[in-house]
Order: sequence, then structure tokens, then C-alpha cells
Amino acid sequence: MSLAFFQKQQPTATLTLKSGQTFTGVSFGAEKNVSGEAVFTTSLVGYPESMTDPSYTGQILVFTQPLIGNYGVPGQVKDEFGLLKYFESDKIQVAGIVVNDYATRYSHWTAVESLGSWCKREGIPAISGIDTRAIVHILREQGSTLAHIGHTNNKKDVTFVDPNAKNLVAQVSTKVPLEYNPHGKFKIAVIDCGVKQNILRCLAKNGAQITVLPYDYDITQADADTFDGLFISNGPGSPSMCTSTVANLQKAMATFKKPIFGICMGNLLLGMAAGLKVYKLPFGNRGHNQPALHVPTAQCYITSQNHGYALDDRAMPKGWKKLFVNANDGSNEGIYHETLPIFSVQFHPEAKGGPQDTEYLFKEFLDLVRDTKSANVVECLSEKQATKLPVAVVA
Repeated sequence: MSLAFFQKQQPTATLTLKSGQTFTGVSFGAEKNVSGEAVFTTSLVGYPESMTDPSYTGQILVFTQPLIGNYGVPGQVKDEFGLLKYFESDKIQVAGIVVNDYATRYSHWTAVESLGSWCKREGIPAISGIDTRAIVHILREQGSTLAHIGHTNNKKDVTFVDPNAKNLVAQVSTKVPLEYNPHGKFKIAVIDCGVKQNILRCLAKNGAQITVLPYDYDITQADADTFDGLFISNGPGSPSMCTSTVANLQKAMATFKKPIFGICMGNLLLGMAAGLKVYKLPFGNRGHNQPALHVPTAQCYITSQNHGYALDDRAMPKGWKKLFVNANDGSNEGIYHETLPIFSVQFHPEAKGGPQDTEYLFKEFLDLVRDTKSANVVECLSEKQATKLPVAVVA
């Protein structure tokens, strides 16, 4: 099917940036108007995972990879842990998507429908035929901006709503406790700020018995002794909205005395609980090719990232050190405590869609849980490939 034929058959849609620029293309998703924060990802593959990632809630996602949709959309198949194999949540989380070239014909052995039909079924607008390179240049030069996807020519219909002014974590977090891998060796409490399915999978396959808890759950109040470790997940929006979570983490760090591990939003919230401030990055780091430098060893990893905020680590609180920094912009990518079994990373070591260079961190966390539970003196994060940290953890 030619692009010209496709364009004749499809209605038009317009992407309007709050900074004033407009882009008109072809609609291949739901014909509805939406507003959100315009962000871009440089990932080459993994659009089903990205679109269902709760961290993208409220955002209009621009793909820099020109051709999107060529391998369709897989079915909602579950693995041995009852987790979705091909998605990061059970629905599309982005507000809308913008692509340069939508593949109207798809081919893949897991595919059950096209990207367009999936977007229409879930009520998500999608635009093709847009110069995504131009959008990326604008966002990189002027910083993130709000955007609107519209399907009419009436400028009065264009409104801009800032998703970061809402508590998006409360919106995506579970409302009731959820259990996974009930026969796991180690009982891990997961504070759900928008946890991805592959994070739970990485914990489960390393031996964790998982209890997923609401984002504002206070583990110190009743059942801290029930759990062997605490994990704080990724999530959308501004970390400043999660004051209750930060307060709970401050109490946990003072009394829990067991391993704590955070990823993405978890890194920001742990840092805030330690006394660090956060700031909004100009355009964020999103993609599968972000270099993260391991500070203690100067070893560099290629990582998957999706965040618009970072910790201000210019003055670290007493007892805390930098664990990783971004090799591109120097922003913080992780912290750890010198004497307590607490660490976090800003990137995504679970990396569904790749790369898997840092997936070992889940094993290190569960090894730390095992050794702490056994009341041994261990060296924290002693990864075989020269990633040892100079941190003694005493149970």
C-alpha cells in the first residue's frame, strides 16, 4: 500500500506545540483530542513496551526511529509468574504517539493486530507523516514543552494541560496489594509508583516472593518484619507529588535495616528521602542507548532510560555517594549509602527491549537480601565483572 493511497483514505490530525509550532499528518489511531507533555525516545525497537510503560503516563511520545508498526502488536500472553510477556502494563499509558512513517502492513510471529487498530481500540490518537527530526530539534533546543493532538481545524479546541501538575503516581499505582511468585525464597515489598512488568519478572526469576503495595504504603507501620527487602519502582510525573512516599522512605531507612533498592522514580524518591533535591531536565533522557558511568570503577554501561527529572548530586548528604552518572550530560544515574544496604539507579536495568548490561543488579540486590537475612557481613554489589563497590554491609 502506497503512502499516498494511505493518506487519501485516512483523516488528518495536527500536533500543536505550546511553543507555537504545528505539524499536520495522517491520523491512524483514535480520532480524539488530547493534551500532554511532548517527549521523544531514541529507542529503535520496543514500541509496545514503551507505549505500555506507566512512566509515560500523560506524555505524547515522539519516536525518532522513522518506521514504526512494522512488527505489529503481540497478544496479552502471560509467563509462568502471571506477568505479561510483551507489555509493561495491561493498557497503553501514553497520551498519544507521533511517528514519521507508520507501517500499514506488519509481520511478526507474535503479532495479533496492527499498531493502528490497537491505538483505536484503546482510544489513543496517533499521527504519521510528521517530520519527527524537526520536533526533536525543537525539543532539544528549547526544552520540553506541552503539546496537543487535534482532529479539527478549530484553534479554540487546542488546550494545553500539564500532566506534571497532577499526582500521576497515585493514578497508576495499585490500590490493593498484589502477590507474585508466592513460593519465592525472599519476601520483597514493592512500592508501586508505576512498576513495569519486567521489573517484577526480574525480581521473581531471581528468587523474590513479591508483594506489590500502593505508592503511599508505610512499610514501617505494621509488617516490616514480614519482608526481607524493599524495592521502590519507576513511575510517571514529578517526584515532588510523592511527599508521603518520601516520608515513608525516611522512616524505612532509619528503622527497616534491610536492603532497599530503587529504580528511576525510586532513585529520585530515595534521594529526596536522603536529603537531595530534584530538578527537571531540559528534555529528559529516553531511549535504549544512554551511557551510564559507574563511579567507583569508571566502567561505562549502555542503559535504557525514561525520565525527565534528576537528582541534584552536587553536594551529597553525609553517608551517601554517587553510584552512576550519565556520560552525556553528567546528570545523576544512581546513589548508594556507605554503611547501609541501600542503593538505587536512575536507568532501567530490566530493559525490556534491551540492553541487558545492568540486569545483574537484580541478582546483586537479592544476593544482598540473602546475605543480610543470613546475618553475614557482605560486600555490597560485588558484581563479577569489575563492578565492586567499597561498601561493607552489616546485618
